[in-house]
Amino acid sequence: MTQEVTGYGGYFGDFRVQCYNAKSEVKKVLKSHKIFALSLIVLTLGFCASATAQDFTGFYVGGTGGGNFGHARVDTSPIFSPTGYFATTSTPAITNASNQDISPKKYTFGGQIGYNRQWDNFVFGVEAEFSTLSMDSSATATQVYPCCAPTAFTVVQTAKTNWMFNIRPRAGFVVGGKTLFYGTAGVAFTGVQYSALFTDTFATAHENASLDQNKAGWIVGGGIEYRLNHHWSIKGEYLYAGFSPGTVTSTNLTAFSPPIPFPTNIFTHNIELKAQLPRGGVNFRF
Repeated sequence: MTQEVTGYGGYFGDFRVQCYNAKSEVKKVLKSHKIFALSLIVLTLGFCASATAQDFTGFYVGGTGGGNFGHARVDTSPIFSPTGYFATTSTPAITNASNQDISPKKYTFGGQIGYNRQWDNFVFGVEAEFSTLSMDSSATATQVYPCCAPTAFTVVQTAKTNWMFNIRPRAGFVVGGKTLFYGTAGVAFTGVQYSALFTDTFATAHENASLDQNKAGWIVGGGIEYRLNHHWSIKGEYLYAGFSPGTVTSTNLTAFSPPIPFPTNIFTHNIELKAQLPRGGVNFRF
């Protein structure tokens, strides 16, 4: 009996050892699986973070500079009055002669802030920009009065702007992982300064008017942006902007010496400004 009990005790002892060893192996396997799973999660998160870091998603700031090819349509139109200064043929002659294009060619520099979001190869974003819009030019028209040769009239008109602010959504697609082709359109604002001076040699006539107004308008364009790395990118783009017309009237026409006023000859002066902006820039993405 003693040997049998001892035999069973040895059997159960071996069984306990085997169970302990099996539990240890299971724990090792589970532990190794946990490490593998954790490693897989870390690698996946790292890959996702790396993928996000390598696209155009994120906030950015930057600067731009380039050319400014302005175009201002201006005109001066007096009305005929039976009690006024002008002959019936004079007012249309003045209107036709003063209808001119002022085309200053200057420069533009500015800074922008924006945000992009990329899905696969599609990118959508919004950009706000403040820049110089340096334009300052004038046009002069001189013509003989149809009624009263050889006397003539002269109209001098000047257009000037200094700044532009615009907000534009951007949408495009990425080629090769680094090159973004995009289109853009939005609203733009600028300050328009305009002045006009009318004189003649018939009776030393004189009239003048001016305006200084902020104007809203539209802006459209497109470009290419190339990502150098996660933070830095360079771009080239073309924008075309147009602003709402400006109008000013005056009744300050005088003629002869001493000056005699002719308030019934009302002058209307108009200006409509547009600008073409080819330029390059650099962005820093956070």
